[in-house]
Amino acid sequence: MAIGAIGLFAPVFPAAAATPEATPADPQAQTTHNQAELGAVTVTDTVVVEGSYRADRLSSSKATADLVDTPRSVTVLTRQLLDDTHSTTLAEALRMVPGITLGAGEGGNPLGDRPFIRGSDSSNAIHIDGLTDIAAQTRETFDVESVEVVKGSDGITNGSGNAAGSINIVSKAPEEHRFVAVEGDVGSAAYRRFTIDVNQPLTSTIGLRINAMSHDQNVSGRAVTWQRRWGIAPSLTIGMGTPTRVTLDWYHLNTAELPDEGIPYTRAASSLSSGVTEVAPLGTDAFATANGQTVTRSRDTFYGLANRDFRRTLTDAATVRVAHDLGGGFQLTNATRYSHVNQEYLWTLPDDSKGNVYAYGTVSRRVNSRYSRQTGVVDQLAVNGKFDTGPLKHSLAAAFEYNWQKSGYGSYYADSSRTALPLAIACPTATSGTNAICTSASNPNPYDQWTGGWVMGSPQTMTLANWTTLSASVYDTISIGDKWKINLGGRYDHFVTHASAALSATSTAQRTWARRQDDLFTYQAGLVYKPRPNGSVYFSTATSVIAPGSFLAQGSEDNAFVSSTTTIDPSALKVQHTTSYELGTKWNFFGDGLSVTADIFQTRTTNARTTDAGGFVSNVGIKRVRGFEASVSGNVTDKWSLFGGYAHTPSVITDGGYTLVAGAYVPAASTGRRAPNTPMDSMTLTSQYKITPRFTLGGSAIFNSKVYGGFAYGSNASVVRGVYVPSYWRFDANASYRPTNHITIKLDALNLTDKLYYDQAYASHYAHQAAGRTIIGSVAFKY
Repeated sequence: MAIGAIGLFAPVFPAAAATPEATPADPQAQTTHNQAELGAVTVTDTVVVEGSYRADRLSSSKATADLVDTPRSVTVLTRQLLDDTHSTTLAEALRMVPGITLGAGEGGNPLGDRPFIRGSDSSNAIHIDGLTDIAAQTRETFDVESVEVVKGSDGITNGSGNAAGSINIVSKAPEEHRFVAVEGDVGSAAYRRFTIDVNQPLTSTIGLRINAMSHDQNVSGRAVTWQRRWGIAPSLTIGMGTPTRVTLDWYHLNTAELPDEGIPYTRAASSLSSGVTEVAPLGTDAFATANGQTVTRSRDTFYGLANRDFRRTLTDAATVRVAHDLGGGFQLTNATRYSHVNQEYLWTLPDDSKGNVYAYGTVSRRVNSRYSRQTGVVDQLAVNGKFDTGPLKHSLAAAFEYNWQKSGYGSYYADSSRTALPLAIACPTATSGTNAICTSASNPNPYDQWTGGWVMGSPQTMTLANWTTLSASVYDTISIGDKWKINLGGRYDHFVTHASAALSATSTAQRTWARRQDDLFTYQAGLVYKPRPNGSVYFSTATSVIAPGSFLAQGSEDNAFVSSTTTIDPSALKVQHTTSYELGTKWNFFGDGLSVTADIFQTRTTNARTTDAGGFVSNVGIKRVRGFEASVSGNVTDKWSLFGGYAHTPSVITDGGYTLVAGAYVPAASTGRRAPNTPMDSMTLTSQYKITPRFTLGGSAIFNSKVYGGFAYGSNASVVRGVYVPSYWRFDANASYRPTNHITIKLDALNLTDKLYYDQAYASHYAHQAAGRTIIGSVAFKY
């Protein structure tokens, strides 16, 4: 705790603070105040710091202003922050952003990255270098320069699917100076990781960069589970420093793991009885069952089967990016990416839908399985630049985009005769059922013998879907003197979806396809007032849309057009709309070294598909999230770096539709309740302080309040109940020492206090238990 305390509670006021200065007139500059990047060292007018937690501008060519003048809530996770918090996956990185929670996967929602931004599933709002990347997968950070999170409706920037925000992953690219960076990590729970980053100019205008990674670990505090992955990402730029630049890159990631099936709730949302209002996961304290048994589980209790469960993913993506300076301050870029992602898993879900945990003190080992193929091609042509019309100064960006995505998924069977793998059953005893399907809630044996095999379903048993989008967008930041800026933008999408439901293995019918077409328009408008050159006050409004079928079954959507929903008349579906409003302020302090922001906001989503009072599917669902956010990022002095924020996000399902209870349709349990996967309060703070020029101490604090997974009625229709994961505090700490200018030795303690907490809540059945204390030592060499 002493290590974390020194870093987190370093002196609040620096010895001297520089006077804020004006932002440069050129908004296309990637840095401000004569700032130059020298490897990992940032040089400014006032301080010299190693790395930085602060970004001046989004990487996208669509960005038309610096962040301080952008009327949106934006958080940038820089490479330095990713390194200091030891974030090796996208999920680990996003834990540092208040207001984002991670959703759990199941059979209907594939495993992989499922971030919820302001209460909306944003797995379809993940982009790499500004290009769509919606496939269900677990993303790595070994080839990541930064992660950019935009909150609020973001349809204008990234199209359909961005209900309450978007995430853009910025890849590493060749640089003009030569360097080699190598790091090796070892730690508790058999943690092993190796990365290498080689940047080699081949000529004065051609540069090559290769990043590679190997990762192998168990999970601290969780029995049996393990994770292995490796990846490589070469990138070549031709024309560095010239008016025309061509960058070619390829990304390959291969993962394998024994997935952690999680912990069952003491009662599932679908099986709650009267008298119980809310249910948490089965804890490590004694729990009394309905039949008088006492259930206690150890922290590392694992309900899966080690000789059966698995998860494998394979990701390949190739990108060609061309940039040409047109002159007169304008630039033309074209980026084309082809991507293909495979995911296969068979894992045991500790199913309590039959009430086993509470009734008998047992768990049913239900199998979830999926194999999926996701292929995409996207091409984006963009132009950006500056010009004047009389006294008005414009910073303009326009783009045209073609996007095609194809998805197919199916399930595994127990044998070639297409016998179904086991589903949930009632388990009066731990040995009831057959083939290890029932086990003890207190003491399951992950090595119970399971006999049989599994085979992949035939192509006709796969659900298939694809969509094509043609888009055009334009954005303009208009400066009126030195005090006012107007931000305007609009986007049009022509969205066409095709979907075909799976057939049975023995069916002789021809596959049928349903088709839907949507013409979508989104907009953004903002007004910025600059009382001082280093600050702004703004108001903005923006819209986003989710067309039926946008997720291609790669996440959860309220108006899905895939799977069995293809039996619904496509014309009966509606586009889901979200409108956001935001009032905020942004300021740069300490010679523009530290950025401080605050805002209040509202997002309102309509046309979520639910059941109406007559028992028919209708688009009547409404969700509203209002709240307040504040953040800080950057360097207070040349010794002290800060990053963090607080989000207060009260949410409500104002109309959840109706549900059938005792033969009658009554208002859904969710109506009037907080939105799932939306904490009321969340906070993060990361601090690094240089005790000496070579010795640094730091740490992080993370807080999340209670998060609901879902709601349901029990036998008494007047009582609403829900499953949730409790609030938690988590603390990390780190120390680093540089014996030479080229070598860094570092020690990380993740979850320093070994807190037992849950980081994902599913709508029923189970919650995911986070890793325990993990100690990691690393040696890094850079030359």
